[in-house]
Amino acid sequence: MNSILTPDAADPSAILWAEQFPGGGHWSFRVRRGTTLRFTDLEGGANVSVLLYRLDDRLERICVPDTLKAQHTAHLAKGNVIYSDMGRILASIPHDTVGWHDALCGVSDAELVQRRYGERRFQEHRNAMHRNGKDSLLVELGKWGLGLRDLVPNVNLFSKVTVDGAGQFRFVPDHSRAGDEVDLRFEMDTLVLLATAPHPLDPNPEYAPKKTSVTARASGPAAEDDVCRLSCPENRRGYTNTELAYR
Repeated sequence: MNSILTPDAADPSAILWAEQFPGGGHWSFRVRRGTTLRFTDLEGGANVSVLLYRLDDRLERICVPDTLKAQHTAHLAKGNVIYSDMGRILASIPHDTVGWHDALCGVSDAELVQRRYGERRFQEHRNAMHRNGKDSLLVELGKWGLGLRDLVPNVNLFSKVTVDGAGQFRFVPDHSRAGDEVDLRFEMDTLVLLATAPHPLDPNPEYAPKKTSVTARASGPAAEDDVCRLSCPENRRGYTNTELAYR
């Protein structure tokens, strides 16, 4: 495992673990309340699709529509939080050098990947196979007793998609650069699912998903004067609702 820290990171003694994730992979793991994951784009142009579920009650999970509606935004950045479908805050974003993370476009599926990049199966190509975001997340859901009905809208870290005057989604190439980073600080005990397949709107004609690193550190939950808590009145209420579950 490789630790990749920036000058504003916590004391190295707070580091819990660090790992590099190749492009086109998928993972899942448990994260405790008061832990921060720092995601770093190692090459530029990364995409990390994220799903979150409450660890002790997986019927409660990330709710992207409520996340965006409550904070009057169509994307995520520093100061935003990620809400569950019960109005609690699963994770927050206290640090971000990217400035825009897609929360509208979901993940690629097998049909899209085959049409765009051609077919490369595990039987012939092993780890160089073409993986798609949907099947990657379904594999991870199955490891925890979850399935297709539990596959809900996700967040795509490092990717930017705008909407033009005609209502068309526009992917912004080269939005995230090598060394860009974003923190997810967990305000609840959470099951985290990740997939690093290309964004579904990425126009790159080559299947070339990028590497990222993740460093976990003990940070504690949001303080009373934290930027995520104070960014809007809705978030203050969301934190109150969340903290009731941990009294």
